[in-house]
Amino acid sequence: MKFVISAAGILLISATTGFAQEATSQTATVAATPTAQSAVVQTSARLLPASTLVPVTPDTEITSKKVEVGDKFNFSVVNDVLENGTVAIPRGSKVEGTITWKTGKAVGGKSGKFEVTFNKINVRGTDYAMRGVHRQEGKGNTVAAVFATWLVSGRSAVMQPGQFVNAFTVDSIPY
Repeated sequence: MKFVISAAGILLISATTGFAQEATSQTATVAATPTAQSAVVQTSARLLPASTLVPVTPDTEITSKKVEVGDKFNFSVVNDVLENGTVAIPRGSKVEGTITWKTGKAVGGKSGKFEVTFNKINVRGTDYAMRGVHRQEGKGNTVAAVFATWLVSGRSAVMQPGQFVNAFTVDSIPY
C-alpha cells in the first residue's frame, strides 16, 4: 500500500512540475510575441505615401533647339521632402526625366515646345518610380507674325536650372 501511494505521489509531483514548465514556456512565448509585433509595426510605419509631390529643378539647361525625343536629363530635388517632421527624401536627390515629345519653332510665330516625363528618383541609393509630365513652351511672336508671316518665327522652349517643376512618387517610399 505504501508503494502505491508513493508512486501516485511521484506521478502527481511530476505531473505538476511538467505543467508548471509548460505554463512557463507559454508565458514566455506570449510575452515575446507583442515585442516582435511592435518591432514590425515600428519598421513598416515609416513610409512616404504614394503620389507625394516632389519639386525638382533641371541640373543643366534644356532647350528645344538641342533635344530629341528619348533624351534623358537629370533633375535635383529642390527641398527636403518631410513626412511627420522626418526627412523622407533629402534635398539634392537625383530624378531622371525623358523627353517624350518635341516640336521645333516654326514660321508664323509658332514657338518650340517639349515635354519631360519623370521616370525615377534615387533616394539613398535605391531607385523608385516617379510620374508626372512637364510641358515647356517658348514664347511665340504672334504680333510680328501678323505683319511678316514668312520672316518671323517663334522662340525655342528653354528650361533653366533653378526653374521648379513638379513630379510625383508612384509608390510608397520607406525612410
